[in-house]
Amino acid sequence: MQENRRPDSPEEQVVRLLKERNLTITAAESCTGGLIAGTLVNVAGASDVFGEAYVTYSNEAKQRLVGVRPETLEQFGAVSEETAYEMAAGAARGGGADVGLSSTGIAGPGGGTPEKPVGLVYIGCCVRGEVQVRRLNLHGNREQNRMDTVKAALELAAEMLAAE
Repeated sequence: MQENRRPDSPEEQVVRLLKERNLTITAAESCTGGLIAGTLVNVAGASDVFGEAYVTYSNEAKQRLVGVRPETLEQFGAVSEETAYEMAAGAARGGGADVGLSSTGIAGPGGGTPEKPVGLVYIGCCVRGEVQVRRLNLHGNREQNRMDTVKAALELAAEMLAAE
């Protein structure tokens, strides 16, 4: 075990649950920019359950790589429950995985609006076609908001997998 991770961290739980259930995972990440994938691969044995991920920072990438519909982006915006839902489902579909995780949000310090303030993030998790999305209202700096998003996404995946 590495010194900087507590035993049975969210990423360790996810990898363990995926292995126990013989499932695979992928991610589509916007505001986290690959941190979900990077955190998963910190776990020894992650290669048994993780094959690929997508960093879909632009709207064009969200559409091209994970199939977010242009109408969804036009109507609801990139930072929305609907986009997180389509990203999670599209990641699983695109990666041929059983589980897809997504993150989209405004990490800060700029980019917020009164309707969508800095720290507004949506995470999505798709497990065998069932999708759950959570809204986060974070209050840290950019780095902290991104790390908190990763933790919340992995915790959501662990919860859904444990309920399988």
